[in-house]
Amino acid sequence: MKKTVIIGSNPKTNNYAFMAAERLKNHGHEFIPIGISEGQVLGKSILNIRDEPKIEEVDTVTLYINPQRQIEWYDYILSLKPKRIIFNPGTENQELKKLAEAQGIICEEACTLVMLSVGNF
Repeated sequence: MKKTVIIGSNPKTNNYAFMAAERLKNHGHEFIPIGISEGQVLGKSILNIRDEPKIEEVDTVTLYINPQRQIEWYDYILSLKPKRIIFNPGTENQELKKLAEAQGIICEEACTLVMLSVGNF
């Protein structure tokens, strides 16, 4: 299945990034929670983005941080070499999209939750 890095992960169960992790898991996809919050998401420790954890064979990065917070992480996000980046509502960023597309990364302005529920993830 599709290894998905969730940037903006948070242990709060009412958070959209947490809900995305639940749906990804329910659909059989591996997810890796990354953020600045400490804690766990469905038994997985949230990796601190400040440590820029190395992750291999990333299919998808799904963003849950606003465009202003993305700026300092452009290089890190691109270093993951994902096949695609999903810009969830409120995370749309034309600058990052342009940088990613220049590296052959597919960019989608969509909602991970909706994509999973309608079967086009």
